[in-house]
Amino acid sequence: MTLPRPSTPEGQAGLDALLADPSHALVAADFDGTLAPIVARPRDARPLPGALPALTELAGAVGTVAVITGRPAADAVALGGLETVPGLVVLGHYGWQRWHDGELTATPAPPAVEQARAALPGVLSAADAPDGTWVEDKEHAVAVHTRGTADPQAALDRLREPLGELATRLGLAAEPGRFVIELRPPGVDKGSALSGLVREKTARSVLFCGDDLGDLPAFAAVRALRSDGVPGCAVASASSESPQVAAAADLVVAGPEGVVELLTALAGRLRHHD
Repeated sequence: MTLPRPSTPEGQAGLDALLADPSHALVAADFDGTLAPIVARPRDARPLPGALPALTELAGAVGTVAVITGRPAADAVALGGLETVPGLVVLGHYGWQRWHDGELTATPAPPAVEQARAALPGVLSAADAPDGTWVEDKEHAVAVHTRGTADPQAALDRLREPLGELATRLGLAAEPGRFVIELRPPGVDKGSALSGLVREKTARSVLFCGDDLGDLPAFAAVRALRSDGVPGCAVASASSESPQVAAAADLVVAGPEGVVELLTALAGRLRHHD
């Protein structure tokens, strides 16, 4: 399987550095929309059949393999069967939670998240949220989904202002995604999670795959790390729902299928690394 070439020289340099010194590399990916196709209900998400074999082979070839997700870490592990990947690090809730070798550690959620959880039913009712709108409790965040409504984009637009006002009142961030607005503590995102893991593992190169607006901070972290001398490549799992992600990437692949093909090809190249 051919390894695709990034469209930017910086991304190619990051990929080249990974291939030259895989034992000091970090390969990380989002879960939903990246390893697993987007589905109507998050609990139904499952990784594509080739994802776990690719991650497992990479785990034997690179210094660190990680999944960085907005989900609770244990949920991603259970839904994805990720416990089968040796040494995998799963950072959940954008880094508030960590799963590794079967052990889960977590930082308590701030009180503002509980206040948002309690206030949301009234806010949604006052905004005449359409049928099919539903709230996902992520423990360290709460997410309002509109994918199940008759017009998901119109529903999202209707709710953007009242949810933003609630977030501002409680000191939370209102982060948009693919037909979702998530209320979560500010300053905690996939960028800080990725950068922290790079520092912890003293990684000398990094590759990150993501698909949604919540992955843009991780792409920004890749660029910042490059400025600090750590080569890296940002990979977009392309989606018509979030074109901004492809625009910010060094390498664009065709959705989760493309991500799995990339990881499989990367593992194949490293299999023959001397």
